[in-house]
Amino acid sequence: MVKRIINIPAKFSFYLFGPRQTGKSTLIKELLKKTKKWEVNLLYSDVYLKYLKNPSLFRKEAEYKIEKQGIKVIFIDEIQKIPILLDEIHGLLLSHPGIRFIVTGSSARKLKRGAANLLAGRLIQRFLHPFTHIELGNDFSLEDALLLGTLPPLYNLDVSSKKEILNSYVSTYLREEINAEGIVRNLGGFSSFLDVAASHSGELINYSSIARDAGLPSRTVQSYYQILEDTLVTVRLEAWRKSIRKRLSTHPKFYIFDTGVTNAICGRLDIKPDPLTRGRLFEQWIILETFRLLSYRQSPAKLFYWRTSAGAEVDLVIVKAGKPVAGIEIKARRTITSPHTSGLRSFGDEYPDLPLFIVCDANEPFCIGKIEVLPWKNYFKILDKLFL
Repeated sequence: MVKRIINIPAKFSFYLFGPRQTGKSTLIKELLKKTKKWEVNLLYSDVYLKYLKNPSLFRKEAEYKIEKQGIKVIFIDEIQKIPILLDEIHGLLLSHPGIRFIVTGSSARKLKRGAANLLAGRLIQRFLHPFTHIELGNDFSLEDALLLGTLPPLYNLDVSSKKEILNSYVSTYLREEINAEGIVRNLGGFSSFLDVAASHSGELINYSSIARDAGLPSRTVQSYYQILEDTLVTVRLEAWRKSIRKRLSTHPKFYIFDTGVTNAICGRLDIKPDPLTRGRLFEQWIILETFRLLSYRQSPAKLFYWRTSAGAEVDLVIVKAGKPVAGIEIKARRTITSPHTSGLRSFGDEYPDLPLFIVCDANEPFCIGKIEVLPWKNYFKILDKLFL
C-alpha cells in the first residue's frame, strides 16, 4: 500500500474532502483497522434512505453504540449526500465530547449550498488528492503521470486497465453521477461543457467564448465551472493583482484535478502527446503537484498566475500573507535560453526582490541572470524551504 503524506489529526475529529477515487475511504479504513469503530457509508442505498427519511435515527443509533458498545470512533463516508447529519454530529459532540468523528466527502457543494452546519472549530479540515511523485517514489514515471495521471485505483495496473478505469470515471461519475445527484439538470449540456472545459484546462477562461463552443448560456457556463470547483474536480487560479477588486475582475484559469482525467475527457488516452500538448500537461502537473504538496503541509501560501495587458505572463505566482514570494515559469523543455525568461523578467521588473524560477526538464540547475532554472525534481525539493 502506498504511504500517503497527508497529515491526519491523531486525536481530533476531522473532515477529509477530496475528489472521488483519491483513496479517502481506503486511507481511513487503514488508519482505523485496529480501532473499535462504527462505520456509516452513505453510498449504500439502504443506509442513505434510512437516514434521509429519519436523520435523528443516526443520533439514537450512535448513542447506543457509544453508551452500550463502547464505540469511541464514528466514521461517516460521503457526508454531502445527507448534510443534515452534521446537526446530529454537532449534538453528539456536545453530549459525548470524548467521541471522535471522521467525516469524508467528495463534494463541498451540497454542504455550502445547503447552509449545512459545518461545525466550525469542532472538525479540522483535510484534503486528499491523487498520488504525488513523493508518495509513489521509485514507482513514479513523469510520462505516465502526464498521460494517465495518478489516481490511486490505477496503481500497479497495466496500461490498458488504467485507460479503462479513467474512461469509466469520466462517463460514470463526471457525466452521470453529478447529474444523478441533482447538481445539474441538463446532462447533455453539462457533458458538452465538460468536453470544452477540459480542452481549455489551464487557459485563460472567457465564459462567453466557452459558452459559444458548448452551445450554452454564459451564466450556465459560469455555474458549471462553480460545480466543478465545488466538487473538487478543478483547481482555480486567479490572476495576481495587488487590488482584490481588480483581481476578481480578470479571467481565471481552471485546471482539471488530474492529468489522466483531462486526457480521458479529451479522448486522447491512446495518443502520445505532441510537444504542445505535452507542454500543457507538464504545466498542469507542476501546478497541481505544487497545490497538493502545499495542501498537505497546511501551508498558508496561495497560488495565482500573472499577466500584463501587453501579454507578458508568468505561469505561477506563490503568495503568502497577501504578498508574492516567488514567480515560476513552467517549460516542458530540456534546453532553456534567454528568450524563455521574458515573462519572468517583466515580473521581476515589478517585483525586483523576489526569487524567480523556471521549472523544466533540464538535467541540472543553472542560472540565467537572477533567474534559477531548475529541473522539476529540484524545484519540489526546495518547495518547503521557500514557501511554507
